[in-house]
Amino acid sequence: MIFRFVLHSIVFLLATVITQIGGMAYVGALALRRYGPTRYKSKFVYPVFLFLVLYSCLWILSLFVAPEFGRVALPCRATKSTLITVQSPLYCILNRQYVTPKLLRAGNALAAFMHAKHPGTQTLALDANFPFFDEFPLLPHLSHDDGRKLDIAFYYENRDGEYVVGETRSPIGYWGFEQPLPGSSQPCSRGGNGMNLRWDMDWFGVFLNDNKLDDARTATTLLWLSTQGRKYGVSKVFVEPHLAQRLTVSGDTIRFQGCRAARHDDHIHFEISR
Repeated sequence: MIFRFVLHSIVFLLATVITQIGGMAYVGALALRRYGPTRYKSKFVYPVFLFLVLYSCLWILSLFVAPEFGRVALPCRATKSTLITVQSPLYCILNRQYVTPKLLRAGNALAAFMHAKHPGTQTLALDANFPFFDEFPLLPHLSHDDGRKLDIAFYYENRDGEYVVGETRSPIGYWGFEQPLPGSSQPCSRGGNGMNLRWDMDWFGVFLNDNKLDDARTATTLLWLSTQGRKYGVSKVFVEPHLAQRLTVSGDTIRFQGCRAARHDDHIHFEISR
């Protein structure tokens, strides 16, 4: 009995931490499974079916309720009218694609600029925020808790030097790290003090493809965020110092996130003021 309670509690917490709404769907599935057909209600498949149905309903409901909490959803798929979209359906499935309207305007402006500067460019969003409540953590991030922060993927080209539309180096956009060049600035080369999240994710290398960083497009993005982006409220841009040095970009808003946060040489983090 105690073991089952602990197990259900763990699943509830994990589902809540990962998606915000998953815990509610899980509790609902547990409560409703006893009312199912006798021959199915004790089976594994029926509770899973209930969970998926409830989760889908809550996910759709979130789209309509989120504006009451000051959040809107990023586009989950690319169309001719959307230049910014999530990099993977996973971020939408996990309910992590919400931003404030102000941040969406900034993201759209960036994407439109990139498309005009480099025709055919598609800007890909990664983790944003959950639909409800400020200060609800979006793990493993330290600051994605109010809809004002957004990670965007780097732009990439293939081995022939051609820009690849809608592709990254990693299947999830993260962990395809750009390694520092010899002599580059490496403020965390000695690790820093105390706990940090500067994982290298070496084991993830088997999932990476041969795409390489599109320096021109990535540098243009950083430059826009640190200049024109200010008109849209962009206040901070996180990127590793060695990468900013390599791309020859700088500015008051381009900052180093510190040694106790995840590496930012696999994506760009930017945030807006209130």
